[in-house]
Amino acid sequence: MHAVILKRRIGNRVENGHPWIFANEIDQADEAIQPGDIVSVFTPEKKFLGKGYFNPRSQITVRLLTRNEKEEIDDQFFYRRIEAAWTYRKKIGYTENCRLVYGEADALPALIIDKFNDHFVLQTLALGMDRWKPAIVNALTALFQTQKIYERNDVPVRELEGLVQQKGFLSAPFDTNILIQENGLKFGVDLENGQKTGYFLDQQDNRRAIRHIAKDAEVLGAFCYTGTFEIHAAYYGAKSVLGLDISENAILQAKRNAELNGLSHKMEFQAVNAFDVLKQWSRETKKYDVVMLDPPAFTKNRNSIHKALSGYKEINLRGMKLLRNGGFLVTSSCTGLVSPEQFLEMIGSAAKDAGKKLRQVVFNSQSPDHPIIRELENTGYLKFLIVEVSR
Repeated sequence: MHAVILKRRIGNRVENGHPWIFANEIDQADEAIQPGDIVSVFTPEKKFLGKGYFNPRSQITVRLLTRNEKEEIDDQFFYRRIEAAWTYRKKIGYTENCRLVYGEADALPALIIDKFNDHFVLQTLALGMDRWKPAIVNALTALFQTQKIYERNDVPVRELEGLVQQKGFLSAPFDTNILIQENGLKFGVDLENGQKTGYFLDQQDNRRAIRHIAKDAEVLGAFCYTGTFEIHAAYYGAKSVLGLDISENAILQAKRNAELNGLSHKMEFQAVNAFDVLKQWSRETKKYDVVMLDPPAFTKNRNSIHKALSGYKEINLRGMKLLRNGGFLVTSSCTGLVSPEQFLEMIGSAAKDAGKKLRQVVFNSQSPDHPIIRELENTGYLKFLIVEVSR
């Protein structure tokens, strides 16, 4: 086993539970280590800290997999970890559609596996994890008796690891356009070409949170993607629902989803730039009872957090202006670099500039199948807020 020794005053952070070791924290590393190799990590005093995979090309040079010096990193290791992740999901009630493995939160750094009934979509986002892809596929096949596994490794972050972007079947080919059920509704999912792994499972609980405020309401949904929030609003009794998204393909799927659920008669979807529409309509007399904002991440770079917050403030201010007095703003941010405190402060600032008063109804994060480890800041990213907005 190759050895990596940390610099002095570095070990405490890793010893206290963080699985990442950065290049500038390493004092010594065996010259024979190859990218993707498993290494043992020690303090300068030769105290064992853990085993993980190594990649000198990545800023995160080592990602720890285990703290047990006797535990072997082999095919059975990945079977046990995925089995443990599945046991946890079953205990908390997420079985049909769920994030089966959520990276560091399941002690499998840089591995994402989403389960859509008997279909599985995985992402191996670091070189060390990518090397174990065959073991991961074998574990899924054995645990779930599935022959429907697809990889969505068409993400730029892989290039930082020296990996190519790619997607395709990891099992025998199958139809990647599938149907799932969520909260009593049906949704089409495009595993091959949909965003991320094809569907945003992290909001499945939050979509239920609008069931009371949507009743008899005129609803506007901006950045609607395939219309999941909007269709829930219609299902929960909205009088009318309008969804906006810049993607024509997403709008086509949203219309199909509305038809699947027999809700097309009170729903409309438009392929437009939601930023422009919110700005224009907030200057007009258009008003709604509920405005829902679910934009994509605004930044993945710490240097542009201020710009991201300005963007969030702009759309939320416009959304508030489009509400009737006493209406409800439903708003989200999936930008992990924006903290909950920053998000709430931004909402308060937008309300002040819009001359509005807010009353919080709900403030949530992602659904529990995306577990949050408080010591690992990258595991908690979603902010979901419902507020009543009045003059």
